[in-house]
Amino acid sequence: MKNMRRIAALSVVASCAIAASGCAGQAGPSSPGRQSPRPVVLTSSQVATLRAYGTGDTAFGLRLLSELCHGQPGSNMVLSPVSLATGLGMASLGARGATAAAMAQVLRLPATGSRLVDGLAARAALLGSLNRPGVTFAASNRIWADPTLVTRARFVAELRSAYQAGLRHVPLLSRPEEARRTINASVAAETAGHIRELLPPSAMVPPPGWVLTDALYLKAAWAHPFDHAETAPGSFSTGSGTVTAQYLNGGGFRTAKAAGWTAAALPYRGGRLTMLALLPPAAGRGGAGGCQVPAPSTLSTLATSMAAHGANTAIALPKINLAASESMRGPLTALGMGIAFSQGADFTGISPQACCIGAVQHAATLAVGEKGTVASAATAVTLLPTAARATPLSFNRPYLLVIRDTLTGEPLMLAWVANPVSR
Repeated sequence: MKNMRRIAALSVVASCAIAASGCAGQAGPSSPGRQSPRPVVLTSSQVATLRAYGTGDTAFGLRLLSELCHGQPGSNMVLSPVSLATGLGMASLGARGATAAAMAQVLRLPATGSRLVDGLAARAALLGSLNRPGVTFAASNRIWADPTLVTRARFVAELRSAYQAGLRHVPLLSRPEEARRTINASVAAETAGHIRELLPPSAMVPPPGWVLTDALYLKAAWAHPFDHAETAPGSFSTGSGTVTAQYLNGGGFRTAKAAGWTAAALPYRGGRLTMLALLPPAAGRGGAGGCQVPAPSTLSTLATSMAAHGANTAIALPKINLAASESMRGPLTALGMGIAFSQGADFTGISPQACCIGAVQHAATLAVGEKGTVASAATAVTLLPTAARATPLSFNRPYLLVIRDTLTGEPLMLAWVANPVSR
């Protein structure tokens, strides 16, 4: 993983989630530059269903953050559980057998079969309901497929129903670099230019047959903006030394404590979104892997406590402007999803020609300032065709050629190729 700027993902979890019911899914494709659509109104039944998905996404996000932290101690981290759960969730609809079970367990999916598709569709409605004055939330999901491969109609229909994902054919196998540029340009447009190169060249080796992408963009204004005149420098202990940060200063924020954690709630306009800032217990600061994460139940307790009767407190919060791009194959394998990347994977629900996941690439940005928050995230899941199950045998050093009669074994031609570019 690249040593890039990152931050503990808790703020992203909170900034794209309802404090009481969690965060989920994707809305249909829309442009960040367009006027926000009218908010979707959720039914009480949808809210009850979505709380189970919010709980699962939170647990998945915290486990993945912890795994990333242990791989890069002392580094910042930024990720979007929503984006990762969406990209991998799309792939999981085409998984079968042990592969489907492993993905469901890691993603903490609360349902299977038709109930899962219905629940995922409700998650899309949830994100559509976030748009309101002061908050712009745009999301887009897509299936990119090579035109020479079969993509099952049922899989396409389920992704359209659950994620509003459309199918587009690009030459992934014959012209992978051209396809990569097309996909990256689409994601850049869908994230208002914040994520310009989701797929690095390495993600196209070997060339995938399918790529599943999701992209999201959030711009949210604080319910109570910080006064720019009150922003001031202050010291920040990194664990290996002290640096100077620019702090946002303000009062009247609800706070709460639980299990050694201290949290503050920073609401956005419209009353639906809240960012939670959480200080871990002072003992063992930084943890063995460079960061600490609370149990999902602790996070829920803190959110509930602040919403009900949190104490009003002044806070000093550093301004941040962060970005990261990561391969998630290693962390996801460590969490138990390794079978999905192996030759034993079963993605026949996508295509009879589908082999396994080749790469999971995730990118995210997060900026927190006086006026509010701007965040973006995107995930690409590449799926290899069956022919890519085995590593190709590369004749990349001197080799022997034999042209022979298969009946008698008579050698018609022999050649030793020491340099293929000379005669």
